[in-house]
Amino acid sequence: MSKYMHHIVELDPERRVARVQPGLVLDDLRNAAYKHDLTFAPDPATHNHCTLGGMIGNNSCGVHSLMGGRTLENVEELEILTYDGLRMRVGATSEAELERIIQQGGRRAEIYAGLKRIRDKYAEQIRRRYPNIPRRVSGYSLDQLLPENNFHIGRALVGTESTCALVLEAKLRLVHWPQVRSLLVLGYADIFVAADQIPEILSHQPIAVEGIDDVLVSDIKKKKMHPENLQLLPDGNGWLLVEFGGESKEEADSKAKRLMDQLRTAKLAPAMKLYDDAKQEHTVWKIREAGLGATARVPGEQETWEGWEDSAVPPEHIGNYLREFRKLLDRYHYRGALYGHLGQGCLHTRINFDLFTTGGVRTFRSFVEEAADLVLRYGGSFSGEHGDGQSRAELLPKMFGPELIQAFREFKALWDPQWRMNPGKVVAPYRIDENLRLGPEYHHQEPRTHFKYPEDKHSFSFAMLRCVGVGECRKEEHGTMCPSYMVTREEMHSTRGRARLLFEMLEGNPLTGGWKDDHVREALDLCFACKACKSECPVNVDMAAYKAEFLSHYYEHRLRPISAYTMGWICWWARTASHAPRLFNWAGRTLPFNAIAKLVTGMSQQRKIPKFATKTFTSVRRRQYEKPGDVVLWPDTFNNYFYPEVLHAAFNSLRRLGYQVQIPKQTLCCGRPLYDFGFLSTAKTLLLEILDALRDDIRAGKPVIVLEPSCASVFRDELVNWFPQD
Repeated sequence: MSKYMHHIVELDPERRVARVQPGLVLDDLRNAAYKHDLTFAPDPATHNHCTLGGMIGNNSCGVHSLMGGRTLENVEELEILTYDGLRMRVGATSEAELERIIQQGGRRAEIYAGLKRIRDKYAEQIRRRYPNIPRRVSGYSLDQLLPENNFHIGRALVGTESTCALVLEAKLRLVHWPQVRSLLVLGYADIFVAADQIPEILSHQPIAVEGIDDVLVSDIKKKKMHPENLQLLPDGNGWLLVEFGGESKEEADSKAKRLMDQLRTAKLAPAMKLYDDAKQEHTVWKIREAGLGATARVPGEQETWEGWEDSAVPPEHIGNYLREFRKLLDRYHYRGALYGHLGQGCLHTRINFDLFTTGGVRTFRSFVEEAADLVLRYGGSFSGEHGDGQSRAELLPKMFGPELIQAFREFKALWDPQWRMNPGKVVAPYRIDENLRLGPEYHHQEPRTHFKYPEDKHSFSFAMLRCVGVGECRKEEHGTMCPSYMVTREEMHSTRGRARLLFEMLEGNPLTGGWKDDHVREALDLCFACKACKSECPVNVDMAAYKAEFLSHYYEHRLRPISAYTMGWICWWARTASHAPRLFNWAGRTLPFNAIAKLVTGMSQQRKIPKFATKTFTSVRRRQYEKPGDVVLWPDTFNNYFYPEVLHAAFNSLRRLGYQVQIPKQTLCCGRPLYDFGFLSTAKTLLLEILDALRDDIRAGKPVIVLEPSCASVFRDELVNWFPQD
């Protein structure tokens, strides 16, 4: 859907509705709606890559659902396809229309009659057992079939997690988007005191109220994510981000200031900061959006996992719920940051479950059972945003009781009589401790590798668990990651897809080819090794390093493509050409020599062969400046042999700044192109040459000035990955 069906079919600002295809990314819809001062209210932290179909599937909410409700409240109509081939539009249905459809007969009539039967049979149970809270996402939304909800079949299908029908198109409600927003951040002694203030804050009608605790902030510090951003927070150990909207800055600020005036008189008055700079507001929101990435792979802490990550209770009880939840974590000796949509009583967290041992999984299950009981005591929902999935569906009988579970079963069977749609979810579910990605049976390979992976317990297998599926690599605008996905829209060309394939390769299931597996090679073939994932991925997946590792084994005892030897060995070809640059340049511009050269080297005929410099930087400067200096200027291959004027400019700039510039005595190369073709043994040799040549300068603490970013990345990443103890 995200590859082929990702368009806005219609946007009607007068009626405030949009018709969209399910693969459309949320931000694409929002950006189009903003032009009319409208928006689609639900906006998860994944707004730059999550699709509307996915949001409909799990009834997504997000920061501004406080302003406009869950996805369910914003769906007007769905076009759907059942597994047995019925295609129809479903939405609100009057009693007269319902009877007319039933009288027509056929498969459609069968479904409508069955839904009416479920409504009439279970109406009182639905009214009694469904929690009346803003974030009830668990179970099927049978309450939408009640007369007071206009027998809205489209909304009843929202949150069914593809267990009933496939969405082909959606008619969505748009709401007014305030021209201006003002952000007020409140700092409290802890997250519990902050949560106690939620009812008072909600009385001032903010459009968003989010909470973060000191554990999340600590994790952000440890991971060095946005460290400068944290300085924008007021004093405290628990914070609320409260946003107000208005048609002018004065209007939005005045709403915030009225709340501030009231809070100053409170017994436990918070530290307060009202932001007037839009850039600062955006920066503070990034702290909250970093939640999932910040709490995964935290240095010095045990690995954390989802499993109980989005429970919800009535907002007026969120403070006491958090206190009891923290006590439950402590009793199990678990650690987890507490953050989320506290204005709607929804908590997010990742917890350091032991999912590797039999005892650890048993304890995990016991904890989840107790956590479910705690939520029920507060009249809450196991799922407040992400859907039940496999993590919580088994617990639904506790929440809804046997009669409503039977209603769910009848609802599912009506839409999908063969039970082919996403089996094992919601009804007849898998156990919460079944189908674990890890579990006691997890016996991964620990292959011999070139790199040492010091940040991943010196284990390639552990590195393959780094990706937690955030999907930031599926974004299509802003930043660089992942360029090949932006073009192909194929999951296998996203960082996440490649990480998953490498994990399955190690598991031997379903991929059985090991290091020689062509499925993995195909996925990695379009990886540009640009390292954008290393910096833009919330958990810093380094696909460039994994690609180099894989290719080194894949091509062991095999010939590589011709381009590997021409592009990969560019430092030696460039050195050769530097002895007769005019001859090589003439051949590169003259037919038929240039066509033959492109053919032999694997270069596209549409490309121009780069022109070699007639005099390299090192040939001009080395003899005079190889003696010790204040700084070492690194003469990288590309600038030295193709663009020496860049090195000369840097050299002159450093000299004007008063530095004595030193140039390495021998010809060196970091070997960056070698990694892209898996020549790791050769690359390691080049790095050892560099360490030998610059050892005294490195020990003396002498700065090495590097102009080429890819060379700098080798020194900061691959060099440390090869020799973490050197």
